[in-house]
Amino acid sequence: MNERPPPPYGAPSLEELTGLVFELASQLHIERVRRTSLEVALAEAGILSLQAAEAQATNPLMKSLSAAGLQRSMDGVMRVLTENNDPRKPLRANSDKKTEDSES
Repeated sequence: MNERPPPPYGAPSLEELTGLVFELASQLHIERVRRTSLEVALAEAGILSLQAAEAQATNPLMKSLSAAGLQRSMDGVMRVLTENNDPRKPLRANSDKKTEDSES
């Protein structure tokens, strides 16, 4: 396995982490607006009613796919938070393995 050198920066400051949280919140808001816009456009085109779109939240397949996506996301976040004490080198080896696994 190729060992990468650590990035040329240290642990993020509180201000940088706060900025990251606000950036992620902004991106989440944008995604929600886009999803809602898509639902409204489908309803106005007569393709899917807003009630039918809302009903998908209880669809077992939708729940399963959503739960799997959430689990993958949380696994990645938790690995970064728990598996490496050096903030300059979060999961480089694990990230490399994940990439290799997805390419095979």
